[in-house]
Amino acid sequence: MNQEMSGVIVEDQKQQQEMKGVNGGVHEDIKIDYVFKVVVIGDSAVGKTQVLSRFAKNEFCFDSKSTIGVEFQTRTVSIQSKIFKAQIWDTAGQERYRAVTSAYYRGALGAMLVYDITKRQSFDHVARWVDELRAHADSSIVITLIGNKADLVDLRAVPTEDAVEFAERQGLFFSETSALSGHNVESAFLKLLEEIYKVVSRKTLLIGSGANGNHIKETNNGLLKGLKIDVISGSDFEVSEMKKLSSCSC
Repeated sequence: MNQEMSGVIVEDQKQQQEMKGVNGGVHEDIKIDYVFKVVVIGDSAVGKTQVLSRFAKNEFCFDSKSTIGVEFQTRTVSIQSKIFKAQIWDTAGQERYRAVTSAYYRGALGAMLVYDITKRQSFDHVARWVDELRAHADSSIVITLIGNKADLVDLRAVPTEDAVEFAERQGLFFSETSALSGHNVESAFLKLLEEIYKVVSRKTLLIGSGANGNHIKETNNGLLKGLKIDVISGSDFEVSEMKKLSSCSC
C-alpha cells in the first residue's frame, strides 16, 4: 500500500523504516507500517507530560515543571500484527501558549484530553478543549478523555460518573489513569492507537472504492463530505528525538 493520509504515513517497501530495540514487545529489526500523530492536551498541571512519559519511557518525574511550548516523544508498538509508530505531541496547557499549540492539531489523528480528578476546574474546561479540537483537527480525530491522578482517591473532586456521562454525550473514549503508578496508561494509549487504525482502515477502503470508479457520496449525517488527503513526506514526519523545551529531564 502506497498511500499517505493526513497524520499517517503508510510505508511501501522502499519507504519502510527499520528500527532496533523498540517498545511494545518488538525487539528485532522491524518495518513500520503506520506513523500516527497524537496530541495530548488539557489544562496546565494535570499531568499531561507525566502520562506521556509513563507511556513512552515508563518513567515518572517527581520534580516535573510546566511544559513550555510543545514537545513530543515517540513509541513503536505492535497491534493486530501491524507495527505502529506513535508520534505523541505534548501541548502546553497555559493560556498564553494556546495560539502556539493550535497549529499542532493539524494532521493529528488522535487526541488524549487530560484532566485532573482532584481539580474540578480542569474537568470543567474539558468541553472547551473538545470544541478547540473539533475546530482545528480533522473531523475524524479519535479522542480519549483521561482522568489523571486516579491514585489520589481521597482528594477526588470529579466523580467518575460525571466524566462517563460527558464522554458518552460527546462520543469520546474514557479512562482514569495514574501516571505515578502507571495504572491504565498503557491500555488507554493502545486503545487509542487501535481506534485510529480502524478509522484509517475505513478511509483506505473508501479511497480504494473511489479509485475503482465508485464515487464516495455524502451520507445523510454529513460525515463523508469527501476525503482530503494531505501528503506528508517521511522526512517531515520523522524526528529522531523529542525536542525538549522544559527544564525537567523527563
